[in-house]
Amino acid sequence: MTHYPALFEPFTLNKLEIPNRIVMAPMTRSFSPDGIPTEGVAAYYRRRAEGGTGLIITEGTTINHGSASGDPKIPNFHTPEALKGWGRVVDEVHDAGGLIMPQIWHMGAMRPEGTGPSPDTRTVSPSGLKYPGKETGVTLSKQEVQKIIDAYVSAAVSAQELGFDGVQFHGAHGYLIDLFFWAGTNLRDDEFGGELAERTRFAADIISKTRAEVGPDFPLILRFSQWKQQDFEHKMATDPDALKGFLQPLGDAGVDCFDCSTRRFWEPEFEGSELNLAGWVKKLSGLPTITVGSVGLDSDFIAAFVGEGASTSPIDGLVDRLDAGEFDLVGVGRALLAVPDWPNKVRAGQFDELEAFTKEHLSTLT
Repeated sequence: MTHYPALFEPFTLNKLEIPNRIVMAPMTRSFSPDGIPTEGVAAYYRRRAEGGTGLIITEGTTINHGSASGDPKIPNFHTPEALKGWGRVVDEVHDAGGLIMPQIWHMGAMRPEGTGPSPDTRTVSPSGLKYPGKETGVTLSKQEVQKIIDAYVSAAVSAQELGFDGVQFHGAHGYLIDLFFWAGTNLRDDEFGGELAERTRFAADIISKTRAEVGPDFPLILRFSQWKQQDFEHKMATDPDALKGFLQPLGDAGVDCFDCSTRRFWEPEFEGSELNLAGWVKKLSGLPTITVGSVGLDSDFIAAFVGEGASTSPIDGLVDRLDAGEFDLVGVGRALLAVPDWPNKVRAGQFDELEAFTKEHLSTLT
């Protein structure tokens, strides 16, 4: 018997056949010395594929730009050695019958000055700001903006060449792409600034130029969030009309799916409707969406950072919303860290085992 059958129905993203609706959410690990994914990293992702995850999205992996990373143990996606390591990851996941996409990333102003594999490179952001009124690093010139766009595109092309099943661009949580979205950190007066819809230009150029290189059938996902690490309560779009204006140019650029990052999937995005962010984005854009945020757990990941524990939580309401078509895919993070075969255990109804494994292993990254 299959428990929660809606969670285990296949889904087609672009032309990619995903066997179920469970997506492993990207989670930073810092387990790649010198930016090179090891055999252990490959084994880590293979375990999640063997455990029944429909689609794996890797931890953030950085583009070829000196200030993209603040940690030399974060994997990169541009040196020959790192790409060879990622090739091994793809092979292991595919050998286990899984699907996998890299999350392409630049930290922007969230990178502390003087850190990472290139500590002498200045931290950058659209207007030299980490959050409104807080200067850090330097403002990007138009020439440097174009170089960074090209670096994102190059990473996506490398992913396709390595055999990945698509790519995700990290446009959330106050990192570089998100700093262009945010009015408080994007004060530019060129084509990359302006009102909210105009501030999508940087991300839209990345997507459209990638689409031109990888062709029509290679899935492209954009992760975005209303909240920022710098401001958990922030909303770029305060109503559905503003959100629709934000989504339109990104859809026109060729994105296939939006990964809608929230801290708690069950929270409504706007007053007057129970739809969460992924539900609103699907309704307004007509594109597939991934919901994420404390799936299977009773507290968000920010609480975990300050020492609060988490226990398993029923997913009945989540699955009811999935079955109703509010969103299409479900991102699972910490629960998959604790239990690599979380999907198989859910499918088999092994809920007592899930509770025991989660309590014992939630803090591990094995």
